[in-house]
Amino acid sequence: MGLFDDLSRFLEMRLDEFLRAHPHLELMALEEQLRGQEEDAIHLLGDLKQREKQLEEGILATAQEIQRWHGRIEKAKAANRQDLVKPAQEREAALLRQGNHLWGQMKGVKQQLDQTRQLQQRIHHKRAELKTKIAQAEAQRASQQAQTAANVGWNQSPYKTFSHPSSPSMDPLEETFRRWETEEELDELKRQMGK
Repeated sequence: MGLFDDLSRFLEMRLDEFLRAHPHLELMALEEQLRGQEEDAIHLLGDLKQREKQLEEGILATAQEIQRWHGRIEKAKAANRQDLVKPAQEREAALLRQGNHLWGQMKGVKQQLDQTRQLQQRIHHKRAELKTKIAQAEAQRASQQAQTAANVGWNQSPYKTFSHPSSPSMDPLEETFRRWETEEELDELKRQMGK
């Protein structure tokens, strides 16, 4: 497990470094995370609305049962059937308790619905703000790239010799440094994995 933990930490560090070096990608990753949270909130809203509907139907059915048993109690009293009055009253009381329980559950679901709607709206607003920041970062990056390209064009010597298309595009010094840096990264990774 230690090897995997070390490798995981190493990869997380490298990812953090990469995201710091490329802030626009970090914003995009954050926007993706918010999109997922908003989808979860919308899904939860659907579940809560369905639960609310079920509870409303349960309350309505219970209320109808209470009315039916109340009518039976009155009918048993009118017929002087004391043997039926008390059990019918107990049934009505049980249905009243059930109705109160369902009503309490529905109030809780309504509160959850309100809180989830507010959360979804906050996430939606955050996403909109983040999209604006991403667009600004992209515009700034494009502007910097255009400026860099313009500077490179001005700074190039008109006497520079161009390499033939079939020859390697990289100069030997650049290639040597890249190979050396890659070897160093591999050695560091091996050391990390060896711990």
